[in-house]
Amino acid sequence: MGSATSADLLQGWPEEAREAAQLVIDQYGEPDESTAHDLTWRDVGDWKRIVAQRAFWAHDFPAPHTDSVETFIDYRVPSEKFEELAEFDGSVMVERTTGEVSARCHDEQANALALNLMHDIVVGDRTVAEARDYYAKEFLDARRKQPTPYMDGLRFKTGSDAAPDPDERVLSDVQLKDAKRVGESSVAG
Repeated sequence: MGSATSADLLQGWPEEAREAAQLVIDQYGEPDESTAHDLTWRDVGDWKRIVAQRAFWAHDFPAPHTDSVETFIDYRVPSEKFEELAEFDGSVMVERTTGEVSARCHDEQANALALNLMHDIVVGDRTVAEARDYYAKEFLDARRKQPTPYMDGLRFKTGSDAAPDPDERVLSDVQLKDAKRVGESSVAG
């Protein structure tokens, strides 16, 4: 985007997104990539990447706020846990094929909280209800200036060559070759 700085780009963003993006800039400096719609940092803090977006979404859990900063980690989630994670927090997203999990909220600390609780659900340390209750407690503790250990960073190891899940092949080379041959003969015929 030429020589435009993040400050230049942020001038046109809505206040909700601008404020959240500025928190990331204050923490990590200028982004690695900038467009009119998002700012991206790679390999900063606990994160594979952080994306601050011009767009923002209303989110009422645990209290009304807006989501516009998404943090990504490498993490393999067993498919049988997807429904529980969706029930826990709609701003936690799982990408099975790439092996990424992300959380989108107003700031990095809330994302750490969501991802730490995601991990607790995946490994069976908390139920969805327990995770939601703990999220609300720690959210209030942050407002009370009380300790917030789940917001202080990730409490588990991320990144692994085993995180991506390419799924299982169900079609053989023979089936694909036969299908191509049938398709070619029907076009020629």
